[in-house]
Amino acid sequence: MNIIQHATYSHQDVEVQSRKILYSGFIQVEKVSLRHRLFNQTEYTSVIQRELIQRKQAAGVLIYSDLQQKFALIEQFRIGAVDDEISPWQLEVIAGVLDGDESPESCVRRESLEESGCEVKQLQHIFSFYPSAGACDEIFHLYTAQANLPETGGIFGVADEGENIQLHILEYAVLDELLAGSRLRNAPIIIALQWLKQHIASLNIS
Repeated sequence: MNIIQHATYSHQDVEVQSRKILYSGFIQVEKVSLRHRLFNQTEYTSVIQRELIQRKQAAGVLIYSDLQQKFALIEQFRIGAVDDEISPWQLEVIAGVLDGDESPESCVRRESLEESGCEVKQLQHIFSFYPSAGACDEIFHLYTAQANLPETGGIFGVADEGENIQLHILEYAVLDELLAGSRLRNAPIIIALQWLKQHIASLNIS
């Protein structure tokens, strides 16, 4: 079995000609002119232009409890899903953007308190990945953590930041139905719940 351990090329095989800021706000948009190497050739592409969305790194955590056989998800309005045929209110893992030079671990601990009231201590790193590398440079750091979950959910979030977040506390028993349904529409929650499914299987929980 051939497993690709190393990238074919590196950042040194990209020639950036120019970068121009088109918009700067909560996100920044740049127009980048560049050339890059072609596979199995010594030549480069002709100069191409791409729009690059620059966004702060983010981190999220799936909080669960083997003792309670429950896990926590949140639901909130997302502008990126404003035209979603099911709902702009997305189910997600608890998450947020890193503040300044904050570490991903510090970020998820802070967000856990803000969005669920749960204190998480031991974190397990699952993946760090680009959610949408075709246009955005954001890196998402995904963790899981066990914690004592409340019996019911509630409304959370920082009002000054325009957050209105509903916490859902779900039984392990609904996981398969959730994964088979149409409510999971973003990469972090799908990855996290697939991880949880494997974790539960390893415990032989029926």
